This record gives sequence, C-alpha cells and structure tokens, in this order.
Amino acid sequence: MQHIAIGNRHIGEAQQAYIIAELSGNHGGDINNAIELLKAAHSAGADAIKIQVYRPDTITLKSSKEDFLIPSANAWEKYNSLYELYEYAHTPWEWLPTLFEEAQKLGVELFGSVFDESSVDELEQYPCKVYKIASPEIVDLALLEKVAKTGKPVIVSTGLANLSEVANAVSHLRLHGCDDIVLLKCTTAYPTPPEEVNLKTIPNLRDTFGVISGLSDHTLGITAPIVAVTLGAKIIEKHFILDKSISGPDSSFSLDYNEFKL
Repeated sequence: MQHIAIGNRHIGEAQQAYIIAELSGNHGGDINNAIELLKAAHSAGADAIKIQVYRPDTITLKSSKEDFLIPSANAWEKYNSLYELYEYAHTPWEWLPTLFEEAQKLGVELFGSVFDESSVDELEQYPCKVYKIASPEIVDLALLEKVAKTGKPVIVSTGLANLSEVANAVSHLRLHGCDDIVLLKCTTAYPTPPEEVNLKTIPNLRDTFGVISGLSDHTLGITAPIVAVTLGAKIIEKHFILDKSISGPDSSFSLDYNEFKL
C-alpha cells in the first residue's frame, strides 16, 4: 500500500486515519468565526483543516439566466443564484495570511480546495502542503497539471466522476509528476442518505488505482466515517461548524465540536 506524508504526518498502512475538518462557508463571512473554527477543530482532534479557495467571479458568472439560478426545493434556494451562494460562502483571500499564521501557531495543517489556476497561485504563497481537487474539477486537466507540478500530495474527490474520468485524472496527475495521490469516495447529496454512501467503493478505488483512498462524507453523524475506516479509509473529511443552529449553506450536514471530537 502506498504511503504519503502531509507535513510531519505519515498516512498509509498501519497509520491512524488522517482526519480533515472542512470549514467551507461555516465562517459566515466573519474572520473571527473562521479563527474560532480553526481553534475548535484543532482542539477537537483534526489533523488538518481545509478551506475552499475561490472567489465568486472565479467559479461562476453573475447571471440571472436559468442555468445560474438555484431551483426551488433545493437546500440552497434561499441564496437565489450560484453567484450569491458563492459570494456568501467563499473565504476571502485577504484572510489567508491571518488564517495560515493562526494555523502555524496552533500546529495544525491548513490547506485548500482549489478551483482554478489562480487559486493555486494564491495558495503557493503560503505553507500549504497538500491540495484538494473537488469532484466538479476532476476533468479540469489544466488545473490537475498545475497542482501536480507543485510537487505536493493531491487529494481528489470522486463524487461527480465516472470511472474513466477518475482514471484520466490519476493518469494526468502522474504524467505531470504527482505520485502522492489520494482518492476520496464522495456522494454529492447534502446530506447524504445512508443507503447512498456506497462505502465499498473505498477499497475498490485503492485496489484499482494503487492509491490511498478515503471518504469525503456528507452523511449525518459519524457512523459512515467509522465504517469507512474498517474498510481501509486512510483519510476522512467532514464539515465542521461551531453552532449548527446558525443557518448556513453547510450547517445541515456539518459536525459540531462534540460530534467531531467523538
């Protein structure tokens, strides 16, 4: 089985699962909340904390056309359009110096999901030791090449991908010099019903592609991650929030401090 290192932490066979707290939009647009999230996630036992590095104008268009509007009966319909959702949920790039400084003080890894080449350039200014590719970007070969050439491990979610797209992504990362690849089983439903988790995909990804595999989980609670580890998951990613009573785009499927610590 492959081994990789993220900072001083080795990940692979005979190693404990590496636990990532995903902050996403749970800071609610307040840097003080973001700092408190870092501290709380570290205290709860997270090995690493992940943010999403994009701006609304780098990920979508400010458009009122139907394709850019959020339909009714959708979990995020109150945000009206994709642009408004991403405007609310994004982590402002001017926060990054403060967040990385705080993470270094705490002694916890901070890294980001990147959505285009400009976000990679931004994170390369900081001690970001690993990159995450969200599943919608798994077919963005230019982005995969960009992260591969940083020489850092790359974690890839597979939620929206079919098998050939996963294979193409792995091949493209390897072609451009990245052998430290992690594939995460992910079901893109928020929250994910237990019957749709399909955790047997985790050993299948490992054996098919010769990589470390894990779970990016959107189910409620902690049962799915525990079962995932029994099936060989070496990385677990769960959304983390300070207070689930505060409504936000990710609050319904995030873990609070006590749940995450458990």
